[in-house]
Amino acid sequence: MRSTVAVLLAGVATLGCATVEGARLYHSGTRALERGDLSRAISDLEGAAARVPQDAELHNRLGVAYAAAGRRDDAIREFESAVALDCDHAVAARNLSRAQAEPGETR
Repeated sequence: MRSTVAVLLAGVATLGCATVEGARLYHSGTRALERGDLSRAISDLEGAAARVPQDAELHNRLGVAYAAAGRRDDAIREFESAVALDCDHAVAARNLSRAQAEPGETR
């Protein structure tokens, strides 16, 4: 029986460093968003999106962080990306509708 560490190391080799680092940044950014540290959340989630650009939930979460920071246009762009990547992502579609209904950019 393989140890948990061996299984994890095999997973890292299969996924690649960018994916693993993207996952780490996603989780770190999500925790920062939950505690209201928007600067850190955006920084980490942007880093994750750069490493794993095809992850719809990651783009949705980055959109949430942008919206919380008052960056409406950036939020819309991320929600659009999430929906384009996964047309069944109901939360991202709802977030997109809400962001589009908001008044103009509030930077």
